[in-house]
Formats: sequence, C-alpha cells, structure tokens
Amino acid sequence: MKLLRLGLSGVAVGALLACAPPREPSASPVANLGSQPSTNMPIQKISRTDAEWRKLLTPEQFRVAREHGTERAFTGQYWNNHDKGVYRCVACDLDLFASDTKFESGTGWPSFHTPIAQHVGTKEDNGLFMRRTEVHCERCDSHLGHVFEDGPKPTGLRYCLNSAALRFEKQ
Repeated sequence: MKLLRLGLSGVAVGALLACAPPREPSASPVANLGSQPSTNMPIQKISRTDAEWRKLLTPEQFRVAREHGTERAFTGQYWNNHDKGVYRCVACDLDLFASDTKFESGTGWPSFHTPIAQHVGTKEDNGLFMRRTEVHCERCDSHLGHVFEDGPKPTGLRYCLNSAALRFEKQ
C-alpha cells in the first residue's frame, strides 16, 4: 500500500483527514482572508540554515515548523488553552493570533478564525493526496498548519494549527 511506503500510519492519515474537510476544487480561503490589524512594523524576513534552526528549536518544533510536520490531534500544548494572550511563532516570535480569535473546533488542534494582518501567509498544499491551503509565518516561513472554509463568523475560516509551531504569551 502506498501510504505505508510513505511511512504514514492509519492513525496519522485519519488525523490529517479529520482536520481536512472536503472542499470544492474552486474554493480558496486565500481569496477572502480576514485579519486583525497588524501591531508591528513591516515584516523583515528571517532566513537561517537548518543547522541554525535545529539549535533554536526542539526536535518536535523543528519537525513541525521547518519540515511541515503535523502533531497528533489532542496532544499539543495549546489545543485546549483558554487563557488570554497572544500566540506567536515558535521560531521567530512574531505575533500571529490573538487569543480572542481562538475557538473550539473539535478537531484537537488550536483553531482560530482571524490572524494578525500581514503576519500569516498562505500557499497551496497538494500533499498527501489532498488539496489544502497551508498557513505559514510571514517572517520566517515556518509551517503553522492549514486554513479551511468551515470556521465561525466573522471570517468563516478555521486556521487549524500545530501547538508545536506556536509559543503562547499569557496576558
């Protein structure tokens, strides 16, 4: 079976599919992204080698943020966090999402409806036999998760993120 040759277990594939509802081929959340006002100056890109990133990140953070990995559902540090504060990029500390945009999606990953403007980027992801929209940090290009069009108002979007790609600062 092809999935086994890729090193994916049935549990891992099931977790990915649970976070990725079917989407019409022409649907693109990139076209109608909502965002909160930016709180920072224009973004200055950060570029480091893999060796430099490995020194700054834990092995799990590196796997998720730099190698586009996914943590298992209901295992990440922030999926059930209800404290007030800001979620930042684990690699470069850029503010990404305010806690008041977080909601309970039932997927087992932290979910948000609105990013901080210009701090979160997207690109098409056609991996694992699915068509999705990947979410990344605009400063360092770290992989955060994916965005889907099944979220609550005001945007209708669900940014489904990995806790390992985030750092939370409580207010």
